[in-house]
This record gives sequence, C-alpha cells and structure tokens, in this order.
Amino acid sequence: MEQDVQKKKKRKRMTGKMQTTLWVVFCLFLVGILIVMIRVVIVGGNTSYAKASLSQKTGMNTVLQYKRGDILDRNGTVLAKSDKVYHLILDSRLLVNNEECIDPTIRALCSVYGYDEGYLRDLINEKKSSAYYRLRKYMPYDEKVLFEEYEKNLPKQEDGSPNKDKGKIIGVTFEEEYLRTYPFGSLGSHVLGFAKADGDGTYGIEQQYNEELTGVNGRVYDYYDADLTVQQETVPAKDGQTIVSTIDANLQRIAQKHVEAFMEEIGAKNVGVLMMEVDSGEVLAMQSNYSYDLNNPRDLTGWYTEEEISAMDNEAQLDALYGIWRNFCISDSYEPGSTFKPFTVAAALEETLINTTETFLCNGGEQIANYYISCHNEWGHGLINAAQSIMHSCNDALMEIAKREGRTLFADYQRRFLFGSLTDVDLPGEVPGILMEEAQLNDTELATSSFGMSFNTTMIQLGAAFSSMVNGGIYYEPHVVKEIRNADGAVIEKIEPRVVRTTVSKETSEFMRDAFYLTVQEGTATAAKVEGYLIGGKTGTAQKLPRSEGKYLVSFIGCAPADDPQVMIYVVVDEAADEELQSRASIASALAADILEESLPYLKIYPDKEIEYPSFVIDEEDVKMQEGEIGDTGVVYDPEKNEENMQAIPSDME
Repeated sequence: MEQDVQKKKKRKRMTGKMQTTLWVVFCLFLVGILIVMIRVVIVGGNTSYAKASLSQKTGMNTVLQYKRGDILDRNGTVLAKSDKVYHLILDSRLLVNNEECIDPTIRALCSVYGYDEGYLRDLINEKKSSAYYRLRKYMPYDEKVLFEEYEKNLPKQEDGSPNKDKGKIIGVTFEEEYLRTYPFGSLGSHVLGFAKADGDGTYGIEQQYNEELTGVNGRVYDYYDADLTVQQETVPAKDGQTIVSTIDANLQRIAQKHVEAFMEEIGAKNVGVLMMEVDSGEVLAMQSNYSYDLNNPRDLTGWYTEEEISAMDNEAQLDALYGIWRNFCISDSYEPGSTFKPFTVAAALEETLINTTETFLCNGGEQIANYYISCHNEWGHGLINAAQSIMHSCNDALMEIAKREGRTLFADYQRRFLFGSLTDVDLPGEVPGILMEEAQLNDTELATSSFGMSFNTTMIQLGAAFSSMVNGGIYYEPHVVKEIRNADGAVIEKIEPRVVRTTVSKETSEFMRDAFYLTVQEGTATAAKVEGYLIGGKTGTAQKLPRSEGKYLVSFIGCAPADDPQVMIYVVVDEAADEELQSRASIASALAADILEESLPYLKIYPDKEIEYPSFVIDEEDVKMQEGEIGDTGVVYDPEKNEENMQAIPSDME
C-alpha cells in the first residue's frame, strides 16, 4: 500500500514537469513550422521549392570509356591500338514485362545473328529477372550496324501498313568497349608488352608508359532541372596519349625472321638480337627466340605440348609464361667473353699504357698466381700488336694489357662504360649485371676479367658501350621511345638523345673501328662479312658456369659501315642445340650477317670506298723481339713457327 502511494506521488511530480517541457517543445515546433512556411513563400511556394530541391539530385549515369593510346614505330606504323567493339546486351526482365515484344525481338536476333529461337526463349526464361546479360562479346562495328539496319528497314506488310514488329524490338542494347589489339601479332613482343583485361600494361612499353597511354573515363549524367525536366550532361572521356617508339617495324621483322630460321635450323636455349643507332642510343630492333602472340599472350601451345601444359599447375604455367614474356636483351646477364676485350684495350690506349704499334708476345698462356690461364690458341700467336690482339682474340696479350692497367684503373673503366649499372633504358625489367668489386680483383680475377670472364653484363649494356666506342666516344642512354603525342596527334614531348658521358677519345675510337674492320676481314669474325659492305665487329665465346658442364654462350657485336658506323648489331646465342657448334662464335656472326645483308639496303647504307690499314702491318722495325731472342716467359720467338700457329687457328674459334 505504501509503495502504491510512493508511485502515485512520483507519477504526479513527473507529469507536471513533463507537461511544462512538452509545452515548450511544442511552441518551438510551431515556430519552426512557421519559419519554414515563410521561407517557402519567399522562394515562390511549395512547387518552386520542390523543383529547386530536385534539381540538385542526379539520376542514373553512364561511363564513357577512354581509348588507350596507340603505339607506333618510328615511321608511323601502328604496332598497338585500341579498337572500339560492342557487347550485345539482352534485358530479359524488360522482355518478360512486355510479353508482346518477346517474339519480335527473338525474330530480329535470329534473323541478324543466326541464333536458335529455342535457345533464346530458354535464355529469356532462365534470366527473366536479369536486366543485363552479355549475349555476345567483342562485336565489330559492322555487326552492330546490321541489327540497327534491320530495325530501321523492317518491310511493310502486304497492305502497306507498318510491320507488326515495328517498335516492339526491345531489350537489346550494345555496350561499347575498347579492345587492345596488335596488328602484327608477335612482332616486337618483348619491346611492346601487352595490356591486361583491366587495361593496365604488362611488360615493355605498355608497362613503362602505362600512365601516358592511360586516359580518363567520361560520364553521362541524368539530372532534374528547375522545371522538373530530366536533363543530361556529358563529361567526355580523355583518351590516352600516343607513343612513338624508336623501333623500326621492318628491321624488327627482319630480325625476327632470321632468329626463327636459326631456331629451326640449329636451335638454342636463348637467342638475342639488338640493333641500335650508334649516334643516338635509339633501339631499332630487339628480338629474342621467345616471341609470343601479343593478342593471346597467355597461350603456351607454341612452346609446350598439350600433355606438358595439362601436367602444369597454375604456378607452373605462370612460371612458363614469365619465361616467355621475359626480355632476354635487358633481363638476363651473362659473362660476355671476348666481346669485352676491346674495352680492355681501349682503356690502356686512353691511359697511354700501350700504343698502336707496340707488340705483345703470346706463347699460349700465362701462369697467374696458382693458375695457368691459356689462350684459345695453345700454340701461341707469337708477336702481335694491339689491333691483332683484337683480330685474333688473344687472351695472353689481354692479360698483359690488364696487368699494366692494374685493378683500380681496370675497375674504373668498367664503370666508365656503365658495366655493372643500369643503362636506364626505358623498359621495365632491366638488371644491372654483376661486377667483381675492385678489392676482389686479384691477379687471377684481373686476368680473367680482361677477356670477359668473372663478371656479368647484359645485351643492352654491351650494345650501348660498344656504340660509344665506335661513334667517337659518346655514350648515349639507350631508349625505345622517340615522341609522346596527345590524342589529336600533336607532339607534347620529344625524347632527344641523352648524352651520359664520354668514354674514349676520338683517336681511340678511330683505332677501334679499324681493328673491328680487320677482325671481320681477317680475324675471328670472318663469318660476319656481308658482300659489298664494310662490316666491323668482334666475336665472343664464353664457357658458362659450372665450367665442367661444357656449356657455351657465343656472340658477335658489330657495326656498319665500319669506317662511319651508323648501326650497331649484337647477336647472342646461348647454348646452341648442336653441341658441336655450341662453342663456335661463327654461328652468331653468320646470323648477324644474314640480318645485316637484308637490313643495310633498307637503311640505305652503301659502301663507297675501300679502307686501307697500312699501320696494322707489323714492320720488321716495329718488332721488339728478333729471331732466337728469349721473351719474358722464357719462350724463344720463332717467326716461322709463329706463322704456322696463326694459320692453324680456326677463324671462328677464340
């Protein structure tokens, strides 16, 4: 009883307070309503206020896809483009809600695109709640127009009245999209790269210049204006920029053709071909034996059997694809072998540690620390000068030259030519190679490094360095893009040749050009001769690690014309399938000759004179050792024996 009294008292106290509070809230609410009504009157009444509110609201909007920029070769040939295609969209829900339109729409689709009537009826029934179904993908414009013309040109009925299907073909729309295509399939695949389904570039120029190639999508907005009328606003898409590459599609085609022929005839683990302008660093062609179809980059059937592919899990397939997509010319490093010898000679000439007439005694090898390091000619070359050390690829002479340089100077010139560093070529995936630290260049390591062992380089590194050696000493940064243009074709950026540094003097460069010419004419690179042309170059034979396996990488690097170089070519053959040929640099030289023979006329490069090299003939007065004289290594010099040994050397061996 006492509790009930307490509750009543409490309830009475709360009710009185609540009434006061509610009264205040009610008054405030009335004031608020009054203010709103006044504002409505001020802006012109309830209708005008509603219109003003609705005009701020957007309705449905449609995305306008941008067009990815094209990639062109240096002459304007389209290497990559984006074509507008259409997806045929079926709105089953709309048709189901308008049953009288189902038959006319089915008749139209069957008539234009040859669909089966039963299939379409089943599909509409199955997808009856769907407003979006891709009935057909990637239709070209011509096929889209066929449907539009069918609707437009429906024949009248016999009595002249409109066709009964007129206005009843609904639920069929065409969605626009851009499809990335590569007109020449596999041509330049490692330079170009490809675009993924999401539009982003993968590998090559597509990846390196993805930001420039990518545009900005536009939109179409629906909105209500002040009169409650639906209006439309279009924000146009901004297309991607066009990339003009340094690649010459014709030279790329020539390189690809001859690499494919080489693979059919001989075969190899890897083959690489690099062509560059020596006076600009522009890459003209970059080819490997793993060309792949850019329009179908995930197709492994060209490299593996169906059984091999079926046995791969997803990870194995991806590894296989990475191996195909990998650009051998910039992403693989290896010991260069004798193609490095000219750099050792050039460094000594620059520092006046040797001169062009000085001779060196090759007796077949040298004892360096605890190792006997032989020349490829185990009988010895006898007395040879600097040019002949390159012509005949003499290890013994190179070891002597490197010894004079010492490890500090030798390492300095390796870095001067940018070995062991990225060249900054505008492609993804470049590796820097591997140089031995200066402190580790002990007598043995210095000796082997002098002729291209004990360190790794890449094709792009050696190609750019060699170009500087023959062009007067100017090192140009290698690059694969010349220009960037906007969607209207105007040039917005021009990539000028970038000088990185001077590597050698003009005098040294001239000497090296002469030596390279003699190497092709009379030395180890005779297989690189092209009839009617002046070709210069150097061969390389590198025994791969582990040496015990007897695997070889052979190469040829050269230029044309030899007296006024314009184009550099570098060919690498890694583990030729024919074991008898695997250690012979002649196969790389011959491949280079085949490519040059077809390329030089296209480049309008013709010889106009012969070259004489009297300075390279060893005169008796220049020979520092006479018959019977004992050399530093205790070997007696015998000119007749020396001549026999020189004749016994195969021209393609080192």
